[in-house]
Amino acid sequence: MNALAARFNAIFGADMAGPLAALAAVLVVFGFASPHFLTGATFGSVAFQLPELGVLTLAMLMPILTGGLNLAITFTANIAGLTLAWTLQANGGIDAGPGAFLLGSLLALAFGAASGLVMGLVIAFTRAHPILVSLSMMIFLRGLGEFLTRGGDISGFPTFIAPIGHGSILGIPVPLLILIACVIASHVLLSRSKLGFSTYMIGSNIESARYSGINTRKVLVLVYMLSGVMAAVAGIIMLARFNSVRVGHGESYLLITVLACFLGGINPFGGFGRVLPVFVALIVLQLLSSGLNLLGANQHLTTAVWGILLIVVMVLRWFSAKFIRIVK
Repeated sequence: MNALAARFNAIFGADMAGPLAALAAVLVVFGFASPHFLTGATFGSVAFQLPELGVLTLAMLMPILTGGLNLAITFTANIAGLTLAWTLQANGGIDAGPGAFLLGSLLALAFGAASGLVMGLVIAFTRAHPILVSLSMMIFLRGLGEFLTRGGDISGFPTFIAPIGHGSILGIPVPLLILIACVIASHVLLSRSKLGFSTYMIGSNIESARYSGINTRKVLVLVYMLSGVMAAVAGIIMLARFNSVRVGHGESYLLITVLACFLGGINPFGGFGRVLPVFVALIVLQLLSSGLNLLGANQHLTTAVWGILLIVVMVLRWFSAKFIRIVK
């Protein structure tokens, strides 16, 4: 058994055991509970619904690895989407061309980066707690968006944008391809770059990282800027998927991104965790939601189950850590 566990850890990593076990449990339980669960329709639905939540989770991931949090990701995504929508409206609305879409997308990404820049600067230079800083940014962005839109939606976009939210390439949904590209980019950044190494160092012990010669202020600013950019990518996907933009889109995703990170083995205090287990955890959560929908449960019950799942994960981690100490 020990040899098998060692081989598994060598191939997949120890942090993949929990997400893969959860994935197997969801497939088995709902596979027996509903004859329609293990079908192409279910997995196709998951493939289209997963991307915006997945990209938002990646936006949450890097701040958590530094021991922080970015509570403003959903509103950053929505204001970035509004930025793109306003650019399209100013250039003809449904008659806007690809140039207007490219300009709007760049402005949306720039807004995401600017939002992250402000949070990163405040956190890095004042040492204010990331929860308070990002909560303040969340409130600001929400109020700004409600003021500018008067609580309404913006819709009416060119038809060539629709494939970004609903199209497929070789049978693979375009939003899923965007998510996979973001997952690969995040994995490479965290595992192969100096910024990734510095991110883990700061999450483990920011004072030790500072004494090691790491410019912790610069790293924190870059981390929150990248988080904002990733949130803006999610905002662009949501605009294409819903064919409209509103300040409140995806509000329920915020806590789910935190749940996905913890289910994927991310240390809530920072310093440890990988992208791939988090990606598997996202699939588990989306399959769980689809399975409950097939059984007739409404979205409120799904949200409640996700909350219970987070508690279970924390309890299981405590038992696992205690068992390891006893074995040692």
